[in-house]
Amino acid sequence: MKENKKSIKLTYFSFGWHSFFLALTMSMIDFNTVFPALISELSKSKIIFGALYAILLGAPNIFNMIFSHFMRKHHYKKKFLILGIYMRGFSFLGMSLSTIFFAKNNPMIAVYLFFIWVFIFSASGGFAGIAYSNLIAKLLSTHERGQFYAVKQFIGSTASIMGGLVIGKIFKSSGLVYPYNYGISLFIGFLGLVIASLGFYILKEPASEVETEEYKFIEFLKLVPEILKNNKKFLNYIIVENISSFSLMILPFYMVFAKDNLGIDKNYIGKYLMYQITGMVISNIVWGFFIKRKGTKKMTGDCILIGAILPILAIILSKFGPNIYAVLFFIIGFVASGRRITFEPYLLDIIPSNKRVTYLGIRGTLNILMIIMPLVGATIIKLFGYYFTFLLVSIVMFFAYYLLKKEN
Repeated sequence: MKENKKSIKLTYFSFGWHSFFLALTMSMIDFNTVFPALISELSKSKIIFGALYAILLGAPNIFNMIFSHFMRKHHYKKKFLILGIYMRGFSFLGMSLSTIFFAKNNPMIAVYLFFIWVFIFSASGGFAGIAYSNLIAKLLSTHERGQFYAVKQFIGSTASIMGGLVIGKIFKSSGLVYPYNYGISLFIGFLGLVIASLGFYILKEPASEVETEEYKFIEFLKLVPEILKNNKKFLNYIIVENISSFSLMILPFYMVFAKDNLGIDKNYIGKYLMYQITGMVISNIVWGFFIKRKGTKKMTGDCILIGAILPILAIILSKFGPNIYAVLFFIIGFVASGRRITFEPYLLDIIPSNKRVTYLGIRGTLNILMIIMPLVGATIIKLFGYYFTFLLVSIVMFFAYYLLKKEN
C-alpha cells in the first residue's frame, strides 16, 4: 500500500511537470488565438488556413493505426513518448525560424514551410499521444483517472496563465514588432517542450501486456470491423467523437471571425487568450467536482452540449463589440478543458486493457471527420459565411449529444 502511494505520487509529479511546461508551451501557439492570428497575417486565404488546420488536427489520426500496430509488440512505450515530444520541439524551432526569416518579406515561403512543420508537429503528437494514454492507463486505476485528469488539467491551466501573461507582454502595442513577436513566442515553445520531457525520465514504467497475435498490418486492418461490431460502446464513442469534431473545427475561426468583423488588433490576442485560460482554470474545479459524482460519460455529454451552444453565443456576443466578445473565449476555455478531462477517461473506461494500444490506434485513425473538417469549414465559410457555418455546427453538436445520451 505504501509503495503504491509512492508510485501514484511519482506519477502525479511526472505528468504534472510535463503538463505545466506543455501548457506554458502551448500558450505560445494557442490554436484558438495566437496561431490563427499568425496564419491570418501570412495569408488571407481561408482555404490555406483550413488546410493547415486539417493537417494540425488530422495528421495524428491518419497514422495512429500504423503507430499502434508498431507499438503493440513493445513492453515499454515511454521511449516513444519522449521521442514524440522532441520531434514536436523540433517543429516549434522550425516554425520560429521560418517566421523570423520569411514572414515579413516572403510570407508564402513561410506558409509553405509551415505545412512541413505543422505536419511534423501534428504527426509526432499522435505518435506520442498513444504512448501517453497507455502510460496513464498502466499507472492509474479506473477510479483514479478522472480525478488525475482534473488535477493534471488544473496544473496545466495554472501554467497557461503564466503563458498568457508572456503572450500579453509580447503582443502589447509597445512590445515586439511583427514578425519577431510570433518568432520569439514559438522559440519559447521549443524550450518549454524540451523542459517538459524531463519529467518522464524519472517515471518508472511497468511492462505492458503485449498482444500475442501475429499478423501483418493488412491483416490487422481487416480485424477493425470485427472489433467495432463486438464493442458497441467503442463504436458509438467513435461516431460521437467524429461528429463532435465539428466543434473543434470551428474553434480557430472564432478568432478569424473577430478579425474580419470586429476589427480587432494584436492587443486582443493576449486579452482573448487570458479569458480562455481563466475559463480553463475555473472549469477544472467544476469538471473535477462533477466527474467524481456523475461519471465520465455524463460529463462527456455535458461537454458536447456546451460545445453546441458556443457558435450561437459567438453570433450573439459579436453584436456587443470586441470587449464583450471576449466572454466567448472564457467559455471556449471551459469546453476545451472539459474535453481533455472527460473524453479520454471515458474512452479508457470502455476499452479492454490487454488491447489498449490497438483500440487507441483505431480510435485515432477512424477520427476521419477531424481530418477534413477544418478544410470543409473554411470552404463553407467562404461560400455561405460565418453565420450559416456557426448555426450548422450547433445543429450537428446537438445531434452528437443525442447519440451519446441514447446509448445504453
